Amino acid sequence: MKILLLLFFTFYSVYAVKIKDISNIVGIRDNQLIGYGLVVGLAGTGDKSQFTMQSLQNLLRNSYIKIPASSIKSKNIAAVMVTAELPAFSRQGDKIKVKISAIGDSKSINHGALLLTQLKAVDGQVYALAQGTIIADENNQTTGFIYEGATIENEVEYSLKGEDSIKLSLFKNDAKQAYEVQKRINEMFGTNLAIATDTRTVEIKKPNNVSIVKFISDIQEIELDSTFKKKIIIDMAREIIIAGADITIQPVTVARGNFTIRIKKSPLDDAQWEDKKINQGKDIGDDVRLDNKPIAVNIDNTLMNSKGTPTVSDLVRAMKVMKLPMTDIIDTIKMIKDLGALDVELEIRG
Repeated sequence: MKILLLLFFTFYSVYAVKIKDISNIVGIRDNQLIGYGLVVGLAGTGDKSQFTMQSLQNLLRNSYIKIPASSIKSKNIAAVMVTAELPAFSRQGDKIKVKISAIGDSKSINHGALLLTQLKAVDGQVYALAQGTIIADENNQTTGFIYEGATIENEVEYSLKGEDSIKLSLFKNDAKQAYEVQKRINEMFGTNLAIATDTRTVEIKKPNNVSIVKFISDIQEIELDSTFKKKIIIDMAREIIIAGADITIQPVTVARGNFTIRIKKSPLDDAQWEDKKINQGKDIGDDVRLDNKPIAVNIDNTLMNSKGTPTVSDLVRAMKVMKLPMTDIIDTIKMIKDLGALDVELEIRG
């Protein structure tokens, strides 16, 4: 049985790199949080580590229950490290996602309940409190997430109010790119507001007649020379893929242990598609299989957003429909890049 996975597209788009795609604003950043906690309610998959039993003993002692650690034999608890990112300009009461990782010999923390855990930054201050039910990673049952699992309790003091300039930090150390950013900003505002102070830094003075937020918005949306190489950013820690909507993939076949994807051009040209009065499209894979079993895939046409050769965003959507884990999607993009079917700069972040 041969299953066709068809991806349909509705319009043309022209790729353009914007300043926000290649830079950060100095001072506006996330902060890392970490905490030590206990997970309870595990179905016999917890750990037997001494520090876990000691932690439980301390917890019970705070509830005026005295019991020696040596007498605790439960396999339903696990010691974990809890990590999170505190986004820039987070406010009290905001919810953030937390990641939980077992540090003992627990076999699984899936569906366990994380008890109230303090999350601290490098300054030792508590910025969030985490608690909730864990959803474990499909490929690693000793790590998991709680979506909106932590509540912000303290804020990082940083304000844009009163700022009369901003500083851009380019992702890439490139003199040509720094000069191009400087030139485009000055062209847009009609005056010399921007100056590249080195090959990665551009300082920009704010005009008096515009707010700082509107100024940043205008700067970030400025389009640069389309000759800049397209980029895909893969954040391994957060399992996030950031790619432009029209980064195209050339014909290629990727065969792995549990699935096969074939990317190829459609046998019909645009005129033939018009004659058939259907959306223009290309197919991704005429052998879509999971565990060597063919699967049927239905895709809503309105999800597709470009015309022409299949794109990275289309491939990611297709693999998500196939219910493949993010690790497989990331590895597939890397392999397609290595095969030369993807002409982009690949940035891997830990």
